[in-house]
Amino acid sequence: MTGIRWVADGFNGLADFTTLPCEPKAPAHGEVTVAIRAAGVNPADLKHVARESDPALLPMPIGYEIAGVVTAVGPDTEIASGPVAVGDRVAAFRVHGGYATAMTIPADKALALADSADDAQAAGLLLAGCTAAEMLDRSQAQSGDVVLLHGASGAVGATFLQLARRAGITVVGTAGLAQFDSVSRFGGIPVAYGPGLVRRIREATEAATAGGPIVAALDAAGGASATKASLELVADRSRIITVVDRKAAAEHGFAALSGGAPESAAYRDGVRGHLLDLLAAGELTVPISRTFPLAQAVDALRLVTSGHAHGKVILAV
Repeated sequence: MTGIRWVADGFNGLADFTTLPCEPKAPAHGEVTVAIRAAGVNPADLKHVARESDPALLPMPIGYEIAGVVTAVGPDTEIASGPVAVGDRVAAFRVHGGYATAMTIPADKALALADSADDAQAAGLLLAGCTAAEMLDRSQAQSGDVVLLHGASGAVGATFLQLARRAGITVVGTAGLAQFDSVSRFGGIPVAYGPGLVRRIREATEAATAGGPIVAALDAAGGASATKASLELVADRSRIITVVDRKAAAEHGFAALSGGAPESAAYRDGVRGHLLDLLAAGELTVPISRTFPLAQAVDALRLVTSGHAHGKVILAV
């Protein structure tokens, strides 16, 4: 049955997004076709379009992460987690065109999804979750350590807080006052943005840890104040890590992670199954701020790119 998919038919922002009829091709060896139940919406979706300028790439399908049901399997094909059959539930990460009713994807992008895992949660987990897991890994923090996280109330921040708590790591997390409960819910110590940030971080660290040093600073928010605080509080620049401000990283000599880098891609591919296992076991939660129907994908993107989603935005198909 013909469905729809969202595409960018220009490079001038949200006004260029539109829908096209979608009829997934039959899967070849190494491919599966998935009827999509939910898709994650991410700032990277729009950034991907903004980076391009070649008209030959248009119309450009968008959307990196999905959850759904397998409707066809290519010959002699397994997904990343093993054998697969029609009717199996899967989650997939790093697909191209997830804002759709169905798509045929490389089978190695898909993993089995347990019956206990919700479609929307699974569709919102992997991009932000793999980013958070890599940040924590690269921080080299151990049980008993204290780390600083800028942007603790966002989708990346929520997963980071949960993974850090499981590892026995204390997180001081910056957030707006209205999001303090969200940070505390996942085990973080909230600190408000704004003037006096470094002083408040030091006070919060002293109160919670009797003055234990902050061993690493992770930035999922961006901005000059986050960079300034990280540089002032963490001397070892190899343990200052950003996923949003490559310019500042280059200027000051600290690390900037990108899922497109081979080392990061390999790490994230290796951790995605573990994250799905935690989700299925109820040991990891994806805070969903809002769900939109597929027909309102542009509105969903507008909310995400505003910076005020404070959690994951999902398209329900």
